[in-house]
Amino acid sequence: MDPEMRKLLADGGLSERMGIEITEASAERVVGRMPVKGNTQPFGLLHGGASCVLAESLGSIGSTLHAQQFGKVAVGIEINATHHRSATDGHVTGVATPVHLGRTLATWDITITDDQDRKVCTSRLTCMLRELPNN
Repeated sequence: MDPEMRKLLADGGLSERMGIEITEASAERVVGRMPVKGNTQPFGLLHGGASCVLAESLGSIGSTLHAQQFGKVAVGIEINATHHRSATDGHVTGVATPVHLGRTLATWDITITDDQDRKVCTSRLTCMLRELPNN
């Protein structure tokens, strides 16, 4: 992963607060993991919103890496998620793979599994590729 992307991920934002660690990142595949502890709902189960944050983080990183070749940035415009099973401890791991990588849109499938490699959530994210803002 290039230094610029590492800087974006270490900016003190939501991904850092949730403990997301990126283990692989390219425009073709992004892998990351997140602890269940600290990302739960009141019953001790992994919060569905936390799964969505992991999914959007991974898909957005892949979209950004893809968008760089066009001098653009990626912004999420749609996400959906199906929660298949609960997780109560350990980590969950997300793997994002592209469905479509275009000049204006990028769409990703994200599969999230638990430490026993059981499917916890599947998600789909679409990002719009936009021109870099003028500062």
